[in-house]
Amino acid sequence: MTDASDQFLQRLLDDLAHNRLVLPTLPEVALRVRDTVEDEMASAGQIAEIVATDPALAARLFQISNSPLYRGNKPIDDLKMAITRLGLGVVRNVVTSLAMQQIFQPTTDALDQRFRKIWEHSTEVAAISSVLAKQYTRLRPDEAMLAGLVHDIGALPILSRVEEDSSLVADDDQLDELLKNAAGTIGEAILKAWGFSDALVQVPNGVRDLRRQSGDKPDYVDVVQVAKLQALFGSQDPLGRVDWATVPAFAKLGIDCSVEEISIDVPSEDVGAVRELLTG
Repeated sequence: MTDASDQFLQRLLDDLAHNRLVLPTLPEVALRVRDTVEDEMASAGQIAEIVATDPALAARLFQISNSPLYRGNKPIDDLKMAITRLGLGVVRNVVTSLAMQQIFQPTTDALDQRFRKIWEHSTEVAAISSVLAKQYTRLRPDEAMLAGLVHDIGALPILSRVEEDSSLVADDDQLDELLKNAAGTIGEAILKAWGFSDALVQVPNGVRDLRRQSGDKPDYVDVVQVAKLQALFGSQDPLGRVDWATVPAFAKLGIDCSVEEISIDVPSEDVGAVRELLTG
């Protein structure tokens, strides 16, 4: 890194440490849905009352509940029934996804492609994470989906700073370096501020440690790590050339990387269906 970009990174982390860094916030509706879903006594009726205050969100849930992925014998036009059909975890993720989609909006054209790239990658990793959790672990697929969705959330404040002053970075390579060095720590701070569980708070930082050891049983960091590497496999990204046999997360999911032809059972149609759920 150049002296200028190193100074930018240190200033960014110092602002984070002293609560001067403006972190993105979730809309009130998203927070209320999330908090209600986490209540073991929560009902579809309670969620419906909250969702009804946001017509765009309600319309999206109707659309999904009547999509081929969830469609029953007859169309649903009752919000409570739509939420019951989808399940509270899926509703929470759809709400969070819609909120994040609004957050991932650049204020200038300069970084539009970068925002779009990170958002598209996040939804792909979320979809793969959901399917991996179902196929290879006893973890909750909806929670794995959420973990994948937020794993790169720490990029947002960095991109926002660069939008304010494009002279802070000379080129895309410098920006990539900044994201690599700071997005994990900032992402952790954002998820703490949003009140996410400890299991998810550790994802933004943990997913970047490819030698991470965390016991014998897979956790959400492991799932997202494998999903991220699979999503980037064969790409120009440095992570697209990682030797999977050196990453403990694969073994924890029971994926044998010692063989010449690595087989991961993640049907593309399942991934596509989950991604459609998140992106519309």
